[in-house]
Amino acid sequence: MVAAAEARAALAARAQTSDLVLLFPVTYRVNAAGHMEVGGCDLVDLARKHGTPLYVYDETTVRQRASEYVAAMGSAGHVLYSAKAFASPRFLRIVAEEGLGLDVVSAGELYLALKAGAKADRIHFLGNNKSLEDLQAAYDAGATIVIDGSYEFELLRGIVPEGKRTPVMLRISPGVKPDTHAHISTGQLDSKFGFSIESGAAFAAIAEALKHPRLEVVGLHSHIGSQILSLGAYEQAMAIMLDLLVRLRDELKFEPRMLGAGGGLGIAYTRDDDPPTPRHFVEIVRHALETGCVLRDLAIPELVVEPGRSIAGPAGIALYTVGSIKDIPGVRRYVAVDGGMGDNIRPKLYGARYEAFLASDPERAPDGKVTIAGKYCESTDILITDIEMPELKPGDVIAMPAAGAYNLAMASNYNGMPRPEVLMVGDGKAQVMRRRETLDDLIAAEVF
Repeated sequence: MVAAAEARAALAARAQTSDLVLLFPVTYRVNAAGHMEVGGCDLVDLARKHGTPLYVYDETTVRQRASEYVAAMGSAGHVLYSAKAFASPRFLRIVAEEGLGLDVVSAGELYLALKAGAKADRIHFLGNNKSLEDLQAAYDAGATIVIDGSYEFELLRGIVPEGKRTPVMLRISPGVKPDTHAHISTGQLDSKFGFSIESGAAFAAIAEALKHPRLEVVGLHSHIGSQILSLGAYEQAMAIMLDLLVRLRDELKFEPRMLGAGGGLGIAYTRDDDPPTPRHFVEIVRHALETGCVLRDLAIPELVVEPGRSIAGPAGIALYTVGSIKDIPGVRRYVAVDGGMGDNIRPKLYGARYEAFLASDPERAPDGKVTIAGKYCESTDILITDIEMPELKPGDVIAMPAAGAYNLAMASNYNGMPRPEVLMVGDGKAQVMRRRETLDDLIAAEVF
């Protein structure tokens, strides 16, 4: 597959246009047949060979996005890939090869990370309601545990042997609400996540953790939300966190070694989106940390950021085949495809908006508006409402870019539908990352 050096060369070649919207993977082109192509592979051919729904990830894009984060961070700290965005072991191996650690939120994600060969000392374990089993798995693996509530203090007292200490961070809620969908905003006061600064819970929890005989507090963590396109919220959150650090230094004589700023950088889902680049994101957060520490006479901690969507999202394309077409004169034309909310629930959850293209002729002029519907037995199973598309007929393959993050991570077997096959492409070759589920897979856990 694509070597890391080739991915870095691709990044260098795009350096002059890195501020452009990245709607497609970096290797995207229209080939001589007029078809969409990614990683040297014809998407129409892939759909014919592997069937649909089909998810295709471009290895060069994964490596390029990951390496851009690492290069921007330099020696200032650590970049962790947020596995909840997409956690196929082969994918996790690729981001690890580019120098990223991982953050996980369950024993299951930790298991996948370890199966992928991730180094335990580069894994952070998050989550707002970790079970005893979760914490035991994290401790046994040697991961850094990010404590999200005081309930975990007692659980860890029973897990960590007497005389031992385990490295932990505390998740802090800075009270910042970014400009994003309410369902993916996490840093405000009214949130299930973290210890709130404004309520006083954060200071009290840190003081308690420092006295805990089995915890080594190595840092503080924060995360304000996801799909964030305006970076000012990160600067605001950093200033609040640094003010807390001043109080911790002055009153508790504690200065954390690491300070997490979370992830959440948005990506382009439509032609109208213009997200910051990974480099710009890291530079803004680094500048806010470093200048803020100088102004407050603080030692500069190691910065930790946790991108997920912005690495996996632009690398993935979903392919569907058109089936039934229903015209309601004067109202709407429904074009149904063979996937939907079972492999992409984001439009239903967040009102997420996507673009779509005819894979066999993406540059064909539009013929009018259609609504792309899924095949699940729900009236809200709509992937895109009122999008301009060329004339479509049954059997046509539709490509939906920016589908690499959260679609498959939240996929289900609703309506008894097997989950789709997943490919990684590069250098004209396609490798199966996850096979298509079979009907037998649907009953693998059932007891008759």
